[in-house]
Amino acid sequence: MSEAPWLTVLGLGEDGLDGLPLASRQVLERAEIIMGPPRHLSLVPDFGAQQVEWPVPFADGLPILTGFRGQSTVVLASGDPFWFGAGSVIARNFEAGEWAALPGQSTFSLAAARLGWPLESTQTFGLHAAPLTRLRPHLAPGLRAILLLRDGKAVTELATYLTDTGFADTHLHVMEALGGPRERARSVSLTEALLGGFDHPVCVGLEVAGGGQAFPRASGKPDEIFETDGQITKRPIRALTLSALAPQRDEHLWDIGGGTGSISIEWLMCDPTLSATTIEPREDRAERIRRNADALGQDRLQVVHGTAPDALNGLPLPDVVFIGGGLSSELLQWLHTTLPSGTRLVANAVTLESEALLAQWQDMLGGELLRIELAQASALGPRRGWKSAYPVVQWSVTL
Repeated sequence: MSEAPWLTVLGLGEDGLDGLPLASRQVLERAEIIMGPPRHLSLVPDFGAQQVEWPVPFADGLPILTGFRGQSTVVLASGDPFWFGAGSVIARNFEAGEWAALPGQSTFSLAAARLGWPLESTQTFGLHAAPLTRLRPHLAPGLRAILLLRDGKAVTELATYLTDTGFADTHLHVMEALGGPRERARSVSLTEALLGGFDHPVCVGLEVAGGGQAFPRASGKPDEIFETDGQITKRPIRALTLSALAPQRDEHLWDIGGGTGSISIEWLMCDPTLSATTIEPREDRAERIRRNADALGQDRLQVVHGTAPDALNGLPLPDVVFIGGGLSSELLQWLHTTLPSGTRLVANAVTLESEALLAQWQDMLGGELLRIELAQASALGPRRGWKSAYPVVQWSVTL
């Protein structure tokens, strides 16, 4: 029979012990060490256990916690530790048999109950340790969302951000210390929210309204949402390229020759489990990619300033590779000999030389070769005619 876990992650509400089931209370009473943020520790009476404050940044607490291995230890977390909480971090860093979890009532459940919103159709965001820009791809009139925020000042920052993005008519439901004796809930406009006066812990219900630009859900986001110097895969080609890349859950993309970063940014927008690294040889463009990713809520994009294939050494291997710039025989040979079987590759070419290179490699490795020719209506004297863009040749193959 295996030994009982020495570590328990316990979800605590703002009502302290009053809201705990008997099993959770008994675990606290038997603990040798109780570790958590100062606010959580203040909600627990002195049972004789050693109390340890979890440091900031959060990662610094893991070595301390590891040092308690073998002693009966309780880590205090807010509500449900596995809903934007500490539970997933504990689970990643300790063996399954070492820990157990006793979740409490989540802040999202309490907030939805106060607002009368069905959680299954309400988006939830944990922004207590993430930038407000994570909201940007989701902002659209009619959106209802519940947000966990860092502190009371973040409510004012949120109101400023929503105003700046064009959603100034959004209504906020600000809820402080839900479930505890200090609970307070107010519905305010963004103008009222700018006055501040909100206390931690705080969550906010959003009812988004205003004339801000809502991003389409389909691939091929508008070109104008990206800051660019003109080096960008235009919207129709980007939509076809994302279709060829065919992102699937948990996959990692290498975007070689990032330019503006539009391909890797749209890749990340497809699903929160996706990850991406973009490689860009020009420093100014690498910095621009970083700004685009941050502004569009994709701050998890890894940007590498360097030239492929040299810059690819040491990077986590991809599931999918896109070549939008820097195409060469040397690069294709490196990818062919280095990447594991099953890696998908998509390359776009515009020049005659790069077209010929793709045709040569398609003849060797197979895959699909596609020629994309687009024309746009434009003025032709007093009338209109078709203005053709440079054709793009796209090669898609599974190595």
